This record gives sequence, structure tokens and C-alpha cells, in this order.
Amino acid sequence: MKILGISGSTRKDDVSGTSKLVKTVLENTDCSYELVSLRGKKIAGCIACLGCVKDNICKVQDDLVDLRAKIVEADAYVIGAPNFYSAMNATTHALLERWYQFRHQEGDTLWGKLGVAVGVGGTSGQYPADEIEKLFLYNFVETVAKVAGQGAASCFSCGYGETCKVGVPTLLYGEGVKITPDMIPDVTKQSVVIESAAAAGKLLGQRLRNGHDRMAVTQKMQQQLMSMFKESA
Repeated sequence: MKILGISGSTRKDDVSGTSKLVKTVLENTDCSYELVSLRGKKIAGCIACLGCVKDNICKVQDDLVDLRAKIVEADAYVIGAPNFYSAMNATTHALLERWYQFRHQEGDTLWGKLGVAVGVGGTSGQYPADEIEKLFLYNFVETVAKVAGQGAASCFSCGYGETCKVGVPTLLYGEGVKITPDMIPDVTKQSVVIESAAAAGKLLGQRLRNGHDRMAVTQKMQQQLMSMFKESA
């Protein structure tokens, strides 16, 4: 079984809470895996050209072209994104938008696969994790676990964090805050979050090894998506 991990963070891996959590999940699966960073990659959103309808291959030429084969070959996904304005960042969203290429003419390339959604934010990582779960669902990929952690908001290192009245340090600690290293959030120091990531990895690995039935998962996800549509009608 092969798992594809994708960190949608634009930060370097050694300072990216998203990358660290995705890696923690992967390391605990006891499966073969590859971790890809979207840092520096150029991935545009879907342009609704319908060029993928006939063959389920997106015609937009950018860095997703080389990544496509890895997506197709993987049995499961661990995708993480940082929280930008209470949503996942644009690069990760563009990546998942472009999975539209797999949906046409009952294209079952992704159907019934499994995934773990990871989110990291300056206050909460729940928003991007929830969005990833939703976009997994549209492709009939089951989210077996979600992991959310608090990372270091850019306000801690922008140079104005102690004086900016709308910055995260002030919002969290009040006016007159003095930034110290110990107050800067780090997912690796959040034991509950790390334990959650490890448990998510173990669960994903177990599901893959113990007779994973893609057809059964597909049917389950189809029913879940239809229920969601009915509730929003």
C-alpha cells in the first residue's frame, strides 16, 4: 500500500506545522509513503474549460502535471493545509479543485480511497481540515481522521506583532504583549495534537491493511454526499 502525503504549506518544512503534522501521520501508518510539499509549486485553480471531460486528464499545464501520476497511484492520502482567513490556503484549494478532472464519465480513479485531513492555523486548524474533508467527499474519498493543530501565525515574526492591534499576539495575549519564544505555538509541543496525528496514521494504516474494500467505501461516500445535497436543498 502506498500513501501520498501532501503539505500545502508555503513555509519551509522545518518551520511548517502543517508539514510536521502530515509527516507524523505518515510515519505512524507502517505503510510505504511519499511526502510532497507544494512550497514553490505553481498550481492554478480549475478554469472550467471542460478539457478533461473526454479522458479525465486536466489540460492546464503547471506543476500538477507531474504530481498527477502520484495521485493516481496512491491508495490513500494525507493532505494538510494552513489556515488562511478561516479557510485552507489557495494553493491547496487549487490542488483539490483540479481533482475535478477525475470525476467524468464515472471516472473511479479516486473512488473508495482513504484520506486523513490535516489543518494548522494561528488560532485553529479546524477550518482547513474540514474543507479538505469536504473535497475528499466530492471524490468519494473517505476521511478516516482529521487532525487540527495551532501553528505559529505570521504575526509572531512579521516585526510588528507587539504593537499591531489586530495581530494574533495581541488578540491572544492582549495589548502590550511582549513576544517570547515560549508563547509561539509549535505543533510538536502540543502533546494532544501529536498523539492525534499518530493515532490517525495508525488508523489509516490499519484500514489499508485489513481488507480495504473500495467499492463499499465508494457506496458509503455516495450516500453521504447525497444526504449533504438533500440537507442543503
